[in-house]
Amino acid sequence: MSDSREPSPAAHGLTSVVIVTADSGVGVGDSVVRVLRSTAPVEIVVVDNASRDGSIEQLAARFAQDASLRILRNAENLGFGTACNRGAAMARGDAVLLLNPDCLIEGDTIARLRAALDADRRLGLLGVLQAGADGRIDPASRRRDPLLRRALMSASGLARFAARWPTLAGVDMPANENAATLEPVDAVSGALMLLPRVVFDQIGGFDEGYFLHCEDLDLCRRVRDAGWLVACANAVRVVHGKGGSSRHRPVFVAWHKRSGMWRWFTKFDPAARRPLLRVFVRCGIWAAFAASVPLLLLRRRRGARAP
Repeated sequence: MSDSREPSPAAHGLTSVVIVTADSGVGVGDSVVRVLRSTAPVEIVVVDNASRDGSIEQLAARFAQDASLRILRNAENLGFGTACNRGAAMARGDAVLLLNPDCLIEGDTIARLRAALDADRRLGLLGVLQAGADGRIDPASRRRDPLLRRALMSASGLARFAARWPTLAGVDMPANENAATLEPVDAVSGALMLLPRVVFDQIGGFDEGYFLHCEDLDLCRRVRDAGWLVACANAVRVVHGKGGSSRHRPVFVAWHKRSGMWRWFTKFDPAARRPLLRVFVRCGIWAAFAASVPLLLLRRRRGARAP
């Protein structure tokens, strides 16, 4: 394994899978095994954000003889987007797959996504339908830009009437059984995103002003603003366990989620140009955070007590 950050010329047909870990548990090994079983040529770059749970040491020992896996260890937690950028800088493939450590892909997942990219050169970023262990599709798989109006529709519950009144549409974009196999959307979940290397480099990767949450929405928006399509491969599904490292730090995660929401709002939402509305939104975001803290701490305490 190598910790070199020097990029090499992109290898045609090779997909560089970047996995960011942060006390993600031993389950990351299962994700790596799934990737290594891919029918498409792959390499894996694991970027660790200062894990202390021993998972990275176990991963390094388990795959010590596999040249397809490289590990970059950060001395501190740099955040998700920054870590992805560091991993992409080490990548040698002509496509970059950003993959959460709790996502389990199938042997043909990468090959199918690469085929979709090859078939339509307008595609700049591709996601999939993600499902929990119970088979339910994660609403975050396909989303609209979280403009203030849409966020209010989702928060108020009015979005559930969007099928009848489209103006009530919220942030989530529910999967439709009659939808096209490949469907343009505003954004997909950062748990699995495939980009041609040239697109990732052209937009400068992730905005490192985010630490955790909403950086995927930002990336998708900038891909679209650069003239590329963002799409969801509705025929491709992966199991996403969700929250491997987040469960232990719910308040930390909630804080950075709200920070990310505010950054996205000020960068992209036209409503942010109205001073009074900016104040209203800022107060609302942090009031919601303050109200959530007691419940988050209670859930964490109950989880710690569970056998």
